[in-house]
Amino acid sequence: MNSPFRVAVINDEIGQDFGRVCEIVARDFGMQWIEIRGMWNKNVLNLDAKEVAESRKILEKYKLRVTDIGSPLFKVDWPGAPQSKFSPKRDRFHADFTFDQQDEVLERSMALAKAFQTDRVRCFDFWRLEDQKSYRAAINEKLRHAAAKAAREGIILVLENEMTCNTANAAEAAKVLSEVRDANLMLNWDPGNAATTGEVPYPDGYNLLPKARIGHCHCKDVSKKPAGSHEWAAMGTGIIDWTGQFRALKRDGYRYAVSLETHWRGAGTPETSTRQSWAGMKQELQKAGALLPA
Repeated sequence: MNSPFRVAVINDEIGQDFGRVCEIVARDFGMQWIEIRGMWNKNVLNLDAKEVAESRKILEKYKLRVTDIGSPLFKVDWPGAPQSKFSPKRDRFHADFTFDQQDEVLERSMALAKAFQTDRVRCFDFWRLEDQKSYRAAINEKLRHAAAKAAREGIILVLENEMTCNTANAAEAAKVLSEVRDANLMLNWDPGNAATTGEVPYPDGYNLLPKARIGHCHCKDVSKKPAGSHEWAAMGTGIIDWTGQFRALKRDGYRYAVSLETHWRGAGTPETSTRQSWAGMKQELQKAGALLPA
């Protein structure tokens, strides 16, 4: 795949059968990269040694490289704060770790990054508080502490802007990055998540971001309902200017992953929906001059 980016997809957006998923990614999508979040109805952090070995064999069979570990690091409530309305009543993506387990989550995520030969681990900054001002300095210090640990292991943390967490869009991400200056804390830029907050992710949000601190990018689209709320859409059918975003990333020298995170399920099954969304993403990349014939 002739692209300046590491064109990828999050594996469990397609399905839980890792072998089947990798076959689709390599043979049908023509990708060389994949993002790992969960498989076989397990969060990636809960894979045992045998399952890690098996998944590595599958990746080697299909000649796929791993962009990052899609860890749920810091996707928990901040201790001592009022419980967030976004705090889940059940686990999400087979992740149900507590705040007290986050050091273990970080260590396990870094070990998996090494096992899967990637230098990137995704993280968040805790379930969104109604008023985070009283806790923001402590949250930033927690991010600095994690970044320092990761730096010693040669790992980069990529903080995702997530609408249910304290950093939801580009404006908030830019502020956090200006306050947490550790070079190995970078941004997992997610225009789809930003759009759900009412921000125009490109060009408005993107223009706020320090380009050298973008270390990963998630790709999904959003449509707006008549009442003003948002819902997921197939790539290329929503309100986000993905052609412009891909063109700007290319122009600005971004060379890391653009990873499809469909979320949209309008075509029925996760696999069928992801196939349709990949077709839209591929067209957007081509229009941006960021995907050329091999």
